[in-house]
Amino acid sequence: MSDRRQEALDYHSEGRPGKIEVVPTKAVGTARDLSLAYSPGVAEPCRAIHANPDDVFRYTARGNLVAVVSNGTAVLGLGNIGPMAAKPVMEGKGVLFKRFAGIDVFDLEVGSEDPNDVIRFCELLEPTVGGINLEDISAPECFVIERTLKERLDIPVFHDDQHGTAIIAGAALINALEVVGKKIEEVRVVFSGAGASALSTADHFRRLGVPGDNILICDSKGVLHEGREAGMNEYKAPYVVKTDRRTLEDAFRDADVFVGLSVKGLVTAEMVASMAERPIIFALANPDPEILPEEVAAVRSDAIMATGRSDYPNQVNNVLGFPFIFRGALDVRASGINPEMMLAATRALAELAREEVPDTVRGAYDGSEISFGPEYLIPKPFDHRVLWHVAPAVAQAAMETGVARQALDLAEYVDRLRASLGPGREVMRWMTARARSRKARIIFPEGHNDTIIRAAAQLVEDGICHPVLLGREPRIAEKAKRLGVDLDGVEVIYAADQSEEREEYAKRLFVKRGRKGLTLAEAKWNLYKPIYYAASLVQDGKADALVHGIEANYGEALRPCLHVIGPEPGGNGRVSGLQMLAFPNRELVFFADTTVNIEPDARALAEIALQSANFVTELGIKPRIAMVSFSNFGSSIHDETTRAAQAAEMVRNAMPDLEIDGEMQADTAVDALKLRTVYPFSHLTGPANVLVFSRLSAANASYKLLGTLGGADVIGPVLLGMARPVHILQRASSLQDVLNLATVASVDWQARSSKI
Repeated sequence: MSDRRQEALDYHSEGRPGKIEVVPTKAVGTARDLSLAYSPGVAEPCRAIHANPDDVFRYTARGNLVAVVSNGTAVLGLGNIGPMAAKPVMEGKGVLFKRFAGIDVFDLEVGSEDPNDVIRFCELLEPTVGGINLEDISAPECFVIERTLKERLDIPVFHDDQHGTAIIAGAALINALEVVGKKIEEVRVVFSGAGASALSTADHFRRLGVPGDNILICDSKGVLHEGREAGMNEYKAPYVVKTDRRTLEDAFRDADVFVGLSVKGLVTAEMVASMAERPIIFALANPDPEILPEEVAAVRSDAIMATGRSDYPNQVNNVLGFPFIFRGALDVRASGINPEMMLAATRALAELAREEVPDTVRGAYDGSEISFGPEYLIPKPFDHRVLWHVAPAVAQAAMETGVARQALDLAEYVDRLRASLGPGREVMRWMTARARSRKARIIFPEGHNDTIIRAAAQLVEDGICHPVLLGREPRIAEKAKRLGVDLDGVEVIYAADQSEEREEYAKRLFVKRGRKGLTLAEAKWNLYKPIYYAASLVQDGKADALVHGIEANYGEALRPCLHVIGPEPGGNGRVSGLQMLAFPNRELVFFADTTVNIEPDARALAEIALQSANFVTELGIKPRIAMVSFSNFGSSIHDETTRAAQAAEMVRNAMPDLEIDGEMQADTAVDALKLRTVYPFSHLTGPANVLVFSRLSAANASYKLLGTLGGADVIGPVLLGMARPVHILQRASSLQDVLNLATVASVDWQARSSKI
């Protein structure tokens, strides 16, 4: 314990103390920037907002700013420790808002236990923030504060201690009842604890369909029952019931559901043993639950268990709620957060837990298998999909209930939320929209691969393309069932069953490769291989594009495609690979050649530059190409630097209007100031966005290091120079890699089709 204590203290104290900082979102590097950020330029948005107050959302950060407000009177697990001691918790809350939903936070600790002071403080904050998250304020004052602020303020106010647990536990309840086969309107629920969180959770369970008469709440003085006077208040009164049960032990008998929001060790094994068949036990006291899962398992093998801890399954963690609820509320400029919005969040979480869990989520949890069932009732905290499931559900509920002041196109909103997770997703957002406009028929030869099966289903769901899997249909269907994947809309073809086509394609391959050592018998044998058959379908126009390579090295995956389809006519037989690198707050950068040509000569480098320029232009981006080596414009004379300079000259002669220069070092290529001041003769009008490297090793190493260490999102590799759209995956690519490359393949096909 002492080691953990010191580790936590070191975490908060090392480097800059605390966990947060304010970071400018606009450049403040020049005198001109300063004049715009502050005086005199700042007067213009001030005038605009004075004339139209709604412009505050256009010219300031208010629409993405939440105040986390606490007086430190009920800090989780610590009690009334005061506002200063509560500050590390509030900073942590700000970190979670930013990490999971991109929301900025001011943590504000109020030095008063008087609810009227807290209320007035929050009222005065309204012009500054888009919403208020009340945190760690004791009951019953927290009820008064939230209720009053909701009445008086025109922005979302949300007490997470009350409603956060309720929303997450509600999702767990819905799915637990599904697993045990019980109906929500018939179950009997017992609560231990009658504080803010317990009462709010009971309220939420009633909204979900649990009858009020089926809920027993126990506080330190026993069951809330008719005739009891001790320890009662107006907030407990709605849960007074007519019953002869008086103790928590009495309440447990034949109960279907237990929700603990009280103290460690309160529940005994005997209590659990007295519950109904297939009991549901949510022991949510933190950091130690009312009863441990292993203690429950010792007496009830049929029980489903949830806690608030990350070291057990089914963690009821508020981080699944508040960031995304505020995200949806802020984005429609909601005037409040109502019960319908909270119900929408609960149902969205419950539905998400029933979906297949992607590799990226399993990877965050040591690659463990995660699927809907007794040990997976709610999504994991690091499941990035929560953002675009919960926030749109909350936004939709706000619009439907009339508290939204800005309408959203929900489909576009989902795409925007996905894009917010990283610069690479922002790039893919507009490429995805383009792919959807005219769907390509994309064939995947490795149809038995788990990741490919998952990707095919996702591509159908996202409306990106018409995926075709090659393989035995029963085997693929069996795998999909095991993975929990719906293959509705995914076509499956088994090459061995396509005798006539296969025979015809073998003859064509023999004609093409006969003088390169291939016999007809070998050609026929090759056509049993999925990659040869898939490439033949693309060559024959029966598929629009091909994506392949997740189970092979790059050369093995590429070679059959070159044999069947080949390079594009008039391209000197050259193919090359291109990676797209997306960085925060910077335009997209393209690296070539990253996959094919090991040590290209000057002519090959020129062809790679032209292929890259054509692809970038088709994306609607003006290319600025740098031929990259270890020299700046002749500063070092070497065969490699000479080749790069010669290639730049060849491209300029072939396409005089194309911006290209070199040879130059990589940092020079992307530094606009250096190009302008040190090398004013450069043909580039700005930093290069296409870097053509003089050898494969440099390009390959550069993009991989930037992706792993430099924070870039890498998309690709895009295969250039093929006669038809063919794109080769890296071995063991992730699901997102497959989705990205399939989207690129679809856009590639569209661009080629528009030229015909």
